[in-house]
Amino acid sequence: MALQELEARALPAIELHRDRLGRVPALAAADAGFYSAEAERTAKALGVTRVSVSNRATKSAAGKREQKTRWFKKGQKWRTGSEGRISVLKRRHGLTRARYRGDAGMQRWVGLGVIGDNLINLRESPSATPGLAIDSSRCHGHV
Repeated sequence: MALQELEARALPAIELHRDRLGRVPALAAADAGFYSAEAERTAKALGVTRVSVSNRATKSAAGKREQKTRWFKKGQKWRTGSEGRISVLKRRHGLTRARYRGDAGMQRWVGLGVIGDNLINLRESPSATPGLAIDSSRCHGHV
């Protein structure tokens, strides 16, 4: 992925986070395809303290050491977990195409998908929530 594409997609997300929440995220994580030294410097200049983007081509001992730290690995696990959740939402609930229009419609569409997925996960793991059991035979296919 070209640096221009990274700057066009990832760095504005940090600025949007700052504008909406009043602070930049402490950790920014992305796929190795997003890595560039310039983008890492820019993210840190914006105030991000930890940038967890793998650099497969790193030759420096410091760079390799950083990629083995606990916080770096946790950042990568968080990223892959969120990508997995998005994949499940798309496959299980058909969130590849929004049925509502505009930003508010997109938020509603994704929110309904997340709620539906959470209900399915609750039904599939009643041991995780003692005392809660959903009788799916009474849900008429809605869970």
